[in-house]
Amino acid sequence: MPIHTPDWVKQAVFYQIFPDRFAKGSQSSPLTNGLPLEDWEAPPTLQGYKGGNLWGVIEQLDYIQDLGFNAIYFTPIFQSTSNHRYHTHDYFQVDPLLGGNEALHRLLEAAHWRGMKVVLDGVFNHVGRGFFFFNDILENGSYSPWLDWFKVEGWPVSAYDGDRPANYKGWFDNRALPEFNHANPAVREYIMRVAEYWMWAGIDGWRLDVPFCINEPGFWQEFRNRVKAINPNAYLVGEVWRDARKWLDGTQFDGVMNYRFAGATIAFTGGDRVQAEHVADRDYEARPAIDAATYADKIQLLLHAHAWDIQLTQLNLLASHDTARLLTIVGGDVETVKLANLLLMTFPGAPSVYYGDEVGLEGGLDPDSRRSFPPRAQWHPEIAACHRQLIALRHSRLSLRVGEYRLLGAEESVYVFARIWEGDVLIVAVNAGETLGKIDLASVGTRLNAQPNQVLYSTEDHDSIGVTWTIDNLFLEIPARTGIVLG
Repeated sequence: MPIHTPDWVKQAVFYQIFPDRFAKGSQSSPLTNGLPLEDWEAPPTLQGYKGGNLWGVIEQLDYIQDLGFNAIYFTPIFQSTSNHRYHTHDYFQVDPLLGGNEALHRLLEAAHWRGMKVVLDGVFNHVGRGFFFFNDILENGSYSPWLDWFKVEGWPVSAYDGDRPANYKGWFDNRALPEFNHANPAVREYIMRVAEYWMWAGIDGWRLDVPFCINEPGFWQEFRNRVKAINPNAYLVGEVWRDARKWLDGTQFDGVMNYRFAGATIAFTGGDRVQAEHVADRDYEARPAIDAATYADKIQLLLHAHAWDIQLTQLNLLASHDTARLLTIVGGDVETVKLANLLLMTFPGAPSVYYGDEVGLEGGLDPDSRRSFPPRAQWHPEIAACHRQLIALRHSRLSLRVGEYRLLGAEESVYVFARIWEGDVLIVAVNAGETLGKIDLASVGTRLNAQPNQVLYSTEDHDSIGVTWTIDNLFLEIPARTGIVLG
């Protein structure tokens, strides 16, 4: 059976927004006026709210679009008792702190008017303790009609007293996150209707939280069928950190958050700069340092793991709300950020940039990775320029969006590949090492049926880049810590 994925995703560059921390809108509500919120520029805390909202996102759509982003992925926005909103209380209500349902509807109108897509976070494995059906169990105990919606294992249910067993299944034994009983047909139908409700409201897809925790046969196949029945071009992307082949068979998701790409790219470009404390408990192998040949092996495994139509709708990233930010991971090394973003923006699939990374925002692991968006005076100009130029280059060349990816060479710290779409041939070369990198690529001209020799982009302004064609052979000399694009 042929695999079909949304064509718009293949042209997309995503901007990931953690809404409490991105922007405060000038529009306010009597419900939220005068609330005691944390200072915007103070370090983030696990439980504090900064007051960012969807009105603020609407007011910043010009900024987002001007950078070249044409799709937004939001972390959860539904009513919840946490600043990250993974503790869902009501799937049918946008959190009042974010502006409520009205703000989302206005945001969808404004984004779609600009040709931008909006993907929401679907947290369907677990809920918060205040979720109505679970709260009824806390109030009524064994008399609750909703017992079979959750995995209650004994009495009394202890939702808050850490000195007593919780007696119900919580996500990773977290009593604040009771897990649904997905074997209950009513629970399954409820989740499907939530997904359908927001599809009818106009969202363009779902990012699905911890989908590997829901193991009921046929669940994700039914989810896909019901979502796609409303919008065949809806994007379904799963949070799967490691081998995702079982999820990307064409019957479930269109792609996953490509943490395997992130880990390999950070390990190659960052090398020994990667600080263990920022990646040690993250499941994406961002260290130890790897050379170009090892990076090539990892990338080839990724490229051959899935059908090409799936590869083109992977959500590629370097950081997210669940990781430390790249600039902090590599100890502030700006060259690593530029090299990694060059590889991100030239890789098959949809690139995704975590809000603030495009201006050099720093941050360690949660909650530090969820800092407020900084004022312009704190933006890093080199990093901002790098993102703007690379996104523009990606939009300008069809080969970077849907073209073939062909490895040309990998020696020591130099990695070279081509992106090819009909007559549009680009060569991308990265030297992640500390010294001048040299590589001789035999018969490249014949293999590519082209000899690109113009430097379209370089991470550093170097006059010492050497591009020499001798009949069909290409000899490259690339300064240390530099990446280039030839066209």
